[in-house]
Amino acid sequence: MSDSPLSGRDRFRVGLVGAGGIANEHLPAWLSLGAEVLVSSLAGADELVARHGGRVVDTVDELLDSCDVVDLATPTPTHAQLALSALAAGRPVVCEKPLARTAAEAEQVIEGFETAGLALYPGHVVRFFGEYAAMHAAVAAGAIGQIAVQRFTRTGSAPAAGWFHDDALSGGLLLDQSLHDLDFARWNAGEVATAYAQESAADGVRSVQVVLTHDEGALSFVHGTWARPGTRFRTTFDIAGTGGVLQHDSAEHPALSTDLGARPAGEGAQAGRGLLPAMPYESPFRTELGEFLAALRGGPAPRVSARDGLAAIRIAEAAQRSLDSGRAEPVTGTTTLGEVPR
Repeated sequence: MSDSPLSGRDRFRVGLVGAGGIANEHLPAWLSLGAEVLVSSLAGADELVARHGGRVVDTVDELLDSCDVVDLATPTPTHAQLALSALAAGRPVVCEKPLARTAAEAEQVIEGFETAGLALYPGHVVRFFGEYAAMHAAVAAGAIGQIAVQRFTRTGSAPAAGWFHDDALSGGLLLDQSLHDLDFARWNAGEVATAYAQESAADGVRSVQVVLTHDEGALSFVHGTWARPGTRFRTTFDIAGTGGVLQHDSAEHPALSTDLGARPAGEGAQAGRGLLPAMPYESPFRTELGEFLAALRGGPAPRVSARDGLAAIRIAEAAQRSLDSGRAEPVTGTTTLGEVPR
């Protein structure tokens, strides 16, 4: 990689593209890290900036001309082209997962950034949630021996925006919500050989179950659900190894909260917001972006790489092929786990 673009600099400018739901996590995180943030979006930029801070710019071209780092918080099918535009402008990129709509697009983007020596970081934020990070650290330290079976579940309200429900645009439940756990399964247990998937949909609830076989012999079960509006966000994991088990259920271990009296009408309790869990301490988005920022300033590589993002897409695509074929499908392509220790 070329010289770190922010090395020795206290002040820096982030160009945030997109003003939808996830931008409400990225923008305050960047501001808390000391960034000046420019926002460009087809809709909602004024409201986003009024809510959190920052400054609206009229076009993406103006944003690219004025920023040090580009953060893509736009719908999935726009990621590849926007990343390539940032590449042409010579800007490093942080991109919300998935890195692109297809593995082929992601590979094209990655190769371009690698050739240019520019940083490209995918937003796989679950790697930065405290309970998941602690679990992975214990696994990597050998606390439960060699992994035999992993189970991950993730349930929340279905997204409101219509494009999520057009699988041709979003990649559906597999490439959106379940991508988090597909990525984490690989991070814990190593490369994935095959994926077998089944899906069900009824009464406003859509679920997918994926079984992964890993090269080193482990099995991973990933279950994701988009449920009806108002569903409490819930995640679980159960990691069984030759020397023990690690378990977590967000419903059994709710975030610590303080009763401050009645809440304003329409404001829910700290149980999660349908698409995201409750985050009572430092936002994992801030932790994630802070780690990316440290790398841009010449620090160590983040715990997730662009090629990790590509590998997750390849696993999701194998699972999609399995839904179509009714049998286990190979995970195509070769991707080595990121440079940071597993």
